[in-house]
Amino acid sequence: MIDADLAGRLRTAGLTWRPASGDRFTIPGGELADEVFVIADMVIQVQDVPGGSSVLKFNGTTEWALDSIDHTRVLWLPREDQLRDALGDRFENLTDLGGGYAVTLADGSRHLDIDAERAYARAVLHVLGGS
Repeated sequence: MIDADLAGRLRTAGLTWRPASGDRFTIPGGELADEVFVIADMVIQVQDVPGGSSVLKFNGTTEWALDSIDHTRVLWLPREDQLRDALGDRFENLTDLGGGYAVTLADGSRHLDIDAERAYARAVLHVLGGS
């Protein structure tokens, strides 16, 4: 899984997010910063609000009093498949280097990291001009 630093760099570079079931996120700052949440229709739901924004609604939570939070206040932790989709036809291949992975893009650039998801994230940063 990519870390909050890499996810923050992706957001800053312009990777957009439309929250959906199965997506992972964290809430930066405060006591929940180290927790990873997953949107699930039965627990955390996305609700569109006027103005084109979304809130993430926490249903059935008794441990803490967070009912909802605007999706712009959370940090999306994109999955490998979402990052690969963001690359689109620029993606050429993923290579297991035996201790890391390399994502090669159509422009010939290679992006290395310790796991495939992080290598994809670095490739997306390259495409967005944030590397």
